[in-house]
Amino acid sequence: MDSEKKPTRAEVEQAVKTIIRWSGDDPARDGLLETPARVAKAYQEYFRGYAEDPEAILQKTFEEIEGYDEMIVLRGIRFESHCEHHMAPIIGRAWVAYIPNGRVVGISKLARIVDAYAKRLQIQEKMTAQIANTIQDVLQPQGVAVVIKAEHHCMTTRGVHKPGTDMVTSRMLGAFRDNPITRQELLAMVTEDSRTS
Repeated sequence: MDSEKKPTRAEVEQAVKTIIRWSGDDPARDGLLETPARVAKAYQEYFRGYAEDPEAILQKTFEEIEGYDEMIVLRGIRFESHCEHHMAPIIGRAWVAYIPNGRVVGISKLARIVDAYAKRLQIQEKMTAQIANTIQDVLQPQGVAVVIKAEHHCMTTRGVHKPGTDMVTSRMLGAFRDNPITRQELLAMVTEDSRTS
């Protein structure tokens, strides 16, 4: 938030009470008494990515890799996000790949990068680019690729009501963009992983 002061927890809970009243129910009803506090706590978890620095996550690297310079792929990283247009859930999986250039990062860090961007209000296209660009900027590898497949509840549970549909986005940088064979090798891994899950 730029110049605006962050709302207090009490203000958030009051806003939830307003939504409950607007929806036609009574926030003072027994079953709803603790709902504003629960919703505030849940939203704190949903959007914890704003408090994380994705670049800092990738700072610790390892250089003792015996010259390893082949593709590294972390497949099927499950994530939950929320769309910035309706605040509806986006549930999906990410495939993150890179070709090291003298140093590697712990694989858990790749999953944490996905979460750092997923736990924000998002659109899938932007999230895909953010993950790839951050890995490229910090690790300076020979190439980075990110593929995301996700179901958007803003179109499966509301609006056009098309359950069972998912959206696929990808960002290819360096060797993954320039070398069709490298790109195809990755996409084959993504396809194979999608079939078995």
